[in-house]
Amino acid sequence: MNPILINIGSFEIHWYSIILLISILLASLLAIREAKRMNFEKEFIFNLIFWTVIIGIIGARLYYVLFNWELYSQNLVDILKLWQGGLAIHGGLIAGFITVVVYTRKHEVSTFKLMDIMIVPVLLAQAIGRWGNFFNMEAHGAATTIEHLRSLRIPEFIINGMEKGGIYYTPTFLYESLWCLLGFILLLFIRRLKYIKVGQLTSIYFIWYGIGRFFIEVFRTDSLMLGGFKAAQIISIIMIASGIIAFMIIARKTKYEDLYNE
Repeated sequence: MNPILINIGSFEIHWYSIILLISILLASLLAIREAKRMNFEKEFIFNLIFWTVIIGIIGARLYYVLFNWELYSQNLVDILKLWQGGLAIHGGLIAGFITVVVYTRKHEVSTFKLMDIMIVPVLLAQAIGRWGNFFNMEAHGAATTIEHLRSLRIPEFIINGMEKGGIYYTPTFLYESLWCLLGFILLLFIRRLKYIKVGQLTSIYFIWYGIGRFFIEVFRTDSLMLGGFKAAQIISIIMIASGIIAFMIIARKTKYEDLYNE
């Protein structure tokens, strides 16, 4: 699979960059639309998205670089080469959530309400963004056979893209993309429920993505490690536990208290 979309002399445009841009733009449009429905000013939500995206990307890159410091310390310029891949979603989520907290506290608006608005499009962005890993031939699983991949009814172009040096690999990027897409659709329906409360969409996101990523990480061969354990699985456990606790606490409120669609 060729990771380069356009190559003119020394000028290159990578699929990874284009897919990342598409995912951000689409998620931003959906977030702005929902924020408008919730009576937030367009300028307010646009500025929030701008800073969240910028700081989120920086956080995702720094997170990845820190776990691979031995590699990047030899050539610091490579840290800036985002088009080569190397954005850790957990680093982006942490940085993004911190940005939302700071921004909403500054403007004295509900932090969880804004998180609920943005978290649904985030799942769609994750579903789309994983295809950047496909073109960069990363975030895959162990070696497998073409016969096994075909038995899973996976489209032929994906099977061909999972071949490298005559070896076929498990498309874990695809599993996570489909999991995020399913979660996005699920949250779209939940978001319209009459009695869904502020903060519960974010809680469900934590639980949903945490569960999916924990099990998908079992099959990945390029995981970031922390003390002999896969960092993504550790964070996934924290996300699941935090989501369940938060959801239960919020659910204890009265039936008509703090409704998302109020």
